[in-house]
Amino acid sequence: MKEIEVLKYEAFTSSPGKGNPAGVVLQGDDYTVEEMQTIAEHAGYSETTFIKKSESADLELRYFTPGHEMNLCGHATVASLYALCEKGMLESGQTYSIQTKAGILPVKIAEKKGRVHITLEQASPQFKPFTGDREKLAGALGITEEDFHENLPIVFGSTGIWTAIVPLRSLEASKKMVPDNKQFPEVLVDLPKASVHPFTFETVYPDSHLHGRHFSSPYSGTIEDPVTGTASGVMGAYMKQYGRADQREFIIEQGQEIGKDGKVKIEISEEGGNMKVNMTGTAVYSETRILKI
Repeated sequence: MKEIEVLKYEAFTSSPGKGNPAGVVLQGDDYTVEEMQTIAEHAGYSETTFIKKSESADLELRYFTPGHEMNLCGHATVASLYALCEKGMLESGQTYSIQTKAGILPVKIAEKKGRVHITLEQASPQFKPFTGDREKLAGALGITEEDFHENLPIVFGSTGIWTAIVPLRSLEASKKMVPDNKQFPEVLVDLPKASVHPFTFETVYPDSHLHGRHFSSPYSGTIEDPVTGTASGVMGAYMKQYGRADQREFIIEQGQEIGKDGKVKIEISEEGGNMKVNMTGTAVYSETRILKI
């Protein structure tokens, strides 16, 4: 039987008990893929990250939900890099390359107002049309079709992980959602394993631009992700593509409905005709757990 130290960090917040918790395993090279999946299942976080050595980048990150491996996870990246900074294994003011299944991505570490902030450049955004039944999608979210925004499209988007981006009319519509994610695969006919990311322009805080929620695929083993980095990134790209083309920076709030208050900063830029998406957030240490497998 092996004992595994799993560090719990909460991303996109500086307050313990808020934000989005992630498990961080510093010695990822010690475990097989099967063991990593078992550890993630026992840990029970929406994602657990395993930090490994890499021949092609400064480090490799492997991301596991309780149900399966993910190509990329924004909040778990923030949690992992923050943990490495706290442990003195990475330095503020530097840029590092991380190997993920979504590609090799640059990460900048900077100190702002006495706190370490992590900026991840996400994979190039992609979009696909949603061709499913809007009424069935509304039913799977516990709302009605009238709660969808009348002028913006529902589409699938990805900056590393596919999610259905669902614009809503109001904050009230966001608050009343009670998802049944077991229905997602039959509703999301184009990408049955995608998650669902509803958002609205109405916000809880006056300095926020968008309010989001994130509902997981039933294959992930979780239902709602409190504060989601990758989906926030693709939502910023969505705004550039379909909504506010001139806006370059978005503060996105999430988690208020479930007591996990957090914020993500998204910056959109263009380089050589390609859209670039940068996600920035901080984190806070919560606890250390010893798991046995």
